[in-house]
Amino acid sequence: QVQLVESGGGLVQAGGSLRLSCAASGRTFSGNTMGWFRQAPGKEREFVAAVSWNGGDTLYADSVKGRFTISRDNAKNTVYLQMNGLKPEDAAVYYCAARFLGSITVVAGRYDYWGQGTQVTVSS
Repeated sequence: QVQLVESGGGLVQAGGSLRLSCAASGRTFSGNTMGWFRQAPGKEREFVAAVSWNGGDTLYADSVKGRFTISRDNAKNTVYLQMNGLKPEDAAVYYCAARFLGSITVVAGRYDYWGQGTQVTVSS
């Protein structure tokens, strides 16, 4: 089993920044793909960013490219999402996810474990 705990969400003004963290415990962290997804009220969960096991490969949704950066620290069993230039449309619950078999992917159904989420609110 793997436990994922997100933190760092909150209220920020448009144009501001937040850094989300996802701490993993349980099964080995360093060998897996990690991803961030988000879900706004009334909308489906959508892919935000993903990083390969060694941080060498990353993927981003077009809507966040150039503004968000995903990174990981395997020594700390933690993955981060640095969010700059936040927009009201970025407001959502952000979820961390782990995938233990297979390559980096944007497909939510291919991730094996999920955190409980952290709320990001962006005021205009």
